[in-house]
Amino acid sequence: MSFTHEAGRSAFSTLINTTLKYIDKDREKSLLKMVDLAEAFMGKNFDKMYYDGAREMIKDPDCKWIKYLNKALDDIDPNIVKTAALNLGYEAGFYGTKKIRKMRELHNCNIPWLILIDPTTACNLKCKGCWAAEYGNKLNLSFEELDKIIIEGKELGVYFYLYTGGEPLVRKDDLIKLCEKHKDCEFHAYTNGTLVDDELCEEIKRVGNFTLSISIDGDEKANDDRRGEGTYQKVLNAMDTLRKHKILYGASICYNSQNVYSVTSDDFLDMLIDKGVRLIWYFHYMPVGNDAVLELLPTPEQREYMYHRVREIRSLDGGKPIFALDFQNDGEYVGGCIAGGKNYLHISANGDVEPCVFVHYSSANIKEVSLLEALKQPLFMSYRENQPFNENHLRPCPMLENPEHLRKMIETTGAKSTDIISPECVNHLCDKCIPYANSWEETANRLWDESKK
Repeated sequence: MSFTHEAGRSAFSTLINTTLKYIDKDREKSLLKMVDLAEAFMGKNFDKMYYDGAREMIKDPDCKWIKYLNKALDDIDPNIVKTAALNLGYEAGFYGTKKIRKMRELHNCNIPWLILIDPTTACNLKCKGCWAAEYGNKLNLSFEELDKIIIEGKELGVYFYLYTGGEPLVRKDDLIKLCEKHKDCEFHAYTNGTLVDDELCEEIKRVGNFTLSISIDGDEKANDDRRGEGTYQKVLNAMDTLRKHKILYGASICYNSQNVYSVTSDDFLDMLIDKGVRLIWYFHYMPVGNDAVLELLPTPEQREYMYHRVREIRSLDGGKPIFALDFQNDGEYVGGCIAGGKNYLHISANGDVEPCVFVHYSSANIKEVSLLEALKQPLFMSYRENQPFNENHLRPCPMLENPEHLRKMIETTGAKSTDIISPECVNHLCDKCIPYANSWEETANRLWDESKK
């Protein structure tokens, strides 16, 4: 298996190099070769209609997404383009996916496609409503512990790792060292952007397998009110620096009842596009924690607006030349909830292996058990037995839209709150979600019926 894997990676790398070498001479021909290459290596992972659809788009010079791709190829460093294609395409998309499917059968448990990790709780900002300000620099995963997670993850087929925090770039030296050691993995960090500088960008270009998403809450007033005066301009400066160095990066946005329209407006999106942002991760506000502000939960009307707006942004015709994902409303494309190791999990800076970054309960710590043992903890096995939590995948979450499921799973598995500052009992959390779940149900059912048609 090792020889086959290495030989496949080598062949895939050679073909990517050849394609990129001639991409400026005959881009359409080169891109068509890339699709042929993808189908040859990953054909059984996707229906043939997707490869044929990609070929049709490539042949249409006026296609929105071909223009988007061509601009990316012009504006992003070639080493980053090649490494992303190799690590996300071959390692994670082809080899990793095949291995994960085998491991799920072998071990009879969920195996994720990606792992989200908090390297530290430390942060250089003190944003309103963020738990990192309370934790400070109290919790960290050492380089050796982070390395162990990745080594064990690769043994299970996991080649994609995301970082959050705290502010993960506080640990940028260790993160770059991990990129160097695990050249076959792709790494991505959610960051406030204030620690981005020329030196970091040069390191990112050198390793090739590290990308970023900058957190932004809307306009200057919205950002500075929450993150501190002057933060918005620092974020814009970080974007300019990333664009100057031809770094692939995106934006991370938490939408709530107060900013849902501003962070999806044409003006806001045009600003991000002008700054070189390639993708947007939209995250629904979650009422997690004893001090959660329930008034920030979007109304059913606002969430329905997000459902339609995100699809409009990324539509084949019209919209915007930026790829947008909605962590909550895109459940219909991934079979509902992907947490609990089904496709992803979260590891805190304390080492607690949690089903989701928004579900702070666990009975396994990575400092004490292996990753595989953590995946077999009772809470994760309960996730596996109960997914999907709703046949309507626009109501995917066992906490937000189906709180009775999370309540039962925590009570029956004995998982404990992992919040060391202010532990929240599951009844307190789930009781807060019941009114939201009830109010969203009717709208979600209507949208689900329309989507199926």
